[in-house]
Formats: sequence, C-alpha cells, structure tokens
Amino acid sequence: MKIRNVSFTDRDEWARMRNSLWSDSLEEHIEYIDKYFTQQEVDIVEVFIIERSNGKLGGFIELNIRNYAEGTASTQVPYIEGWYIDSDIRGKGYGKKLIENAQNWAIANGFEELASDAEIDNEISITAHKALGFEEVDRIVCFLKKLK
Repeated sequence: MKIRNVSFTDRDEWARMRNSLWSDSLEEHIEYIDKYFTQQEVDIVEVFIIERSNGKLGGFIELNIRNYAEGTASTQVPYIEGWYIDSDIRGKGYGKKLIENAQNWAIANGFEELASDAEIDNEISITAHKALGFEEVDRIVCFLKKLK
C-alpha cells in the first residue's frame, strides 16, 4: 500500500470512505468531491489517500487552511477536516502515515502547526491523536437554538 495525492479516478472510492466517516448521503459526498476537482469552493485544500495493491483505497486525510484553531499561535493553520482508515487495515500504522504526509505537506508550505479535532465521545480518535503527538488544548460542548 502507498500514500499519494488523491486523483479524479479515486472519486467513487473517496466518496465511499467519506460516506463511512460522515453519515451524509453518498450523492452529497460525490457532489462535494466533484467541486473539489473542479476547484469550486470547498473547505479542503489537500487530500492524501491510501492506495491498496488492488487499486482500491483504504483511507484518506483531508486538509484545510483555517484562520483560527483552538490553542494555535498561528493566524493560519492547516486543519485536519477528515481522517479515515477502513476497518480492515486499522491499527497497522496507516493512520500515522497519513498524518506524517499531512505534517510534511504543512512544513513544506511554511506552516509550524497542524490542528485537528474529534467528537468529545470519540475515545478512539482522541487516543490516536495523542499517540501521534497531538496535544489536547480544549474541550467544548456546542449548542444551537432554533429561532422562528
């Protein structure tokens, strides 16, 4: 397996994995991916994928540049918007390799920090982040009130 930049031929597999990570609809993911490849406005700037030997994919990491992230000293910071590994290859170091690619990309582009988040009850993701050198800087609970 190898890590590389995403390409348009990865569209369906990338959509499959996004759909596994986020419970939107597959059609919404395909529409989002199409916007990424046609350089329409989306909130990701770089994507790395894991390519299996059979040509299928096994994981991805999506990066954005945010103007703010909790705990950062930077005014712009690369932010991990999505990080996913198929269940059959989890625990084999591929998530770490994706993070290393993200770090190398960030350094090559002049950044000094890399930020991310996890749902407050996602202990697997929190543990993985900490194991890879991320420091927990904040915990929040978000609220929304519907207005008429």
